[in-house]
Amino acid sequence: MAAQLKPLKLYSHLGGPNPLKVAIILTELGVPFHQDLVDMSKLKQEPYISANPNGRVPALDDPNTGVVVWESGACIEYLLENYDKVHKLQYTSSPEKWDQAAWKYFQVSGQGPYYGQAVWFKVYHPEKNLTSAIDRYNGEIKRVLGVIEAHLAKTGKPYLVGDKVSFVDFMFVPWNHIAPFCLGEGSEAELEKSLPLMWAWRQRLEARESVKAAYAEIEKLKAEQGAGSH
Repeated sequence: MAAQLKPLKLYSHLGGPNPLKVAIILTELGVPFHQDLVDMSKLKQEPYISANPNGRVPALDDPNTGVVVWESGACIEYLLENYDKVHKLQYTSSPEKWDQAAWKYFQVSGQGPYYGQAVWFKVYHPEKNLTSAIDRYNGEIKRVLGVIEAHLAKTGKPYLVGDKVSFVDFMFVPWNHIAPFCLGEGSEAELEKSLPLMWAWRQRLEARESVKAAYAEIEKLKAEQGAGSH
């Protein structure tokens, strides 16, 4: 299939966890793509604003269908419907189908936004060391990770849904990757000790070739642009 496809264009930028979610799914499915980096200052300008009216990344442009999709969850749904015909990364029957839906919406509404605010108040907010806000959102990071820990303990399974890795596991990877950065020095050891099932799940996912490839590509792009990394 991949040899017959024109590469999809994934609009991204070097600091964004959300485009990484889409990049991982594309790689897992063997769909050819390339990343088009959009400067942060130009996200709300033409031509990008026509691809994503919200002026954020990611957006996905598929030259094979003429479809442009924005919002990471919608991009992933599009890829699953069009490029996962053998259901490698998804379940299509009940109850797993609806378990997937629940975790998907939990990620896009309950993980990403709160982790994003944790990053904002740690790095970008003009008023520095705003402890009440930092503690609030770091607390949410720990709460979300605790939800995953409790679920894995209850099911006894290695992944969130069913007996195999699925797209919802991968959706959590990029924001979980930066959780220790948000929580600060020593947090990795603390998380591994206090949330061992979640930590093992995190390590299993980050050991996947698709995940390693996605991060390697970002590091390559950073090096090419001289952006460095944390």
